[in-house]
Amino acid sequence: MEQENLKLKVSASPHVRSKATTSDIMFDVVIALVPATAFGLYIFGWYAALLVAVCIGSCVGFEALYQKCMGKKVTVGDFSAVVTGLLLALNLPPNLPIWMAIAGSAFAIIIVKQLFGGLGQNFMNPALGARCFLLLSFSRYMTNFVYDGVATATPLATLRSMFLGYTAGTIGETSVVALLIGAIYLLCKRVISPKIPLIYIGTFTIAVAIYAATKDYNVPVYVAAHLCGGGLMLGAWFMATDYVTSPITSSGK
Repeated sequence: MEQENLKLKVSASPHVRSKATTSDIMFDVVIALVPATAFGLYIFGWYAALLVAVCIGSCVGFEALYQKCMGKKVTVGDFSAVVTGLLLALNLPPNLPIWMAIAGSAFAIIIVKQLFGGLGQNFMNPALGARCFLLLSFSRYMTNFVYDGVATATPLATLRSMFLGYTAGTIGETSVVALLIGAIYLLCKRVISPKIPLIYIGTFTIAVAIYAATKDYNVPVYVAAHLCGGGLMLGAWFMATDYVTSPITSSGK
């Protein structure tokens, strides 16, 4: 074939493509987060539902407003801002003031995401960045968890209660069962790979077990309590697997 007849297509990466669109993937993440969200609203009530709605609405609104002001195409239809808002809400205490949730949403969308170029260019997960911002700025509010009308630090309650989610914590982190249901959905849909979550959880388990052994604690109980407590499962399955900020290669994962 003569050189002049060759048709070469030059394009930017990625060069391996699939039929799955960004909106398809993001919508699957929203579906996977429904069990944890529903349980959080059941446990923490109407104010938690208000926080979820405010975070989602604020993230979508800030993204649309920024893109319009910058003369860019409005891309809120890809559900990425919805996922950011939902993840941020699930990382918040159920009694956080509304204005702080709005401030966190603005930080996630404008500072972490849009100022770095938008979806695919952000240097870290926007919801996680907003959580860090709120924790550093309003630590008293971000570490004040309420369950059954009592304000406490997240307790190491019985393992059964912690596994099911009947304990204090952020809106979406308390129920390991609900989070695992969502994780299984994402694995079945091939939205995420199990490598990052399992290695993350495994590394955490080893570190906690070593610590417990050095303190002469009951290692199995202590490890199980830490696996069921805090935001470990939410972070492992829904934040560490973020497409933009997680490794691509198998060895990197």
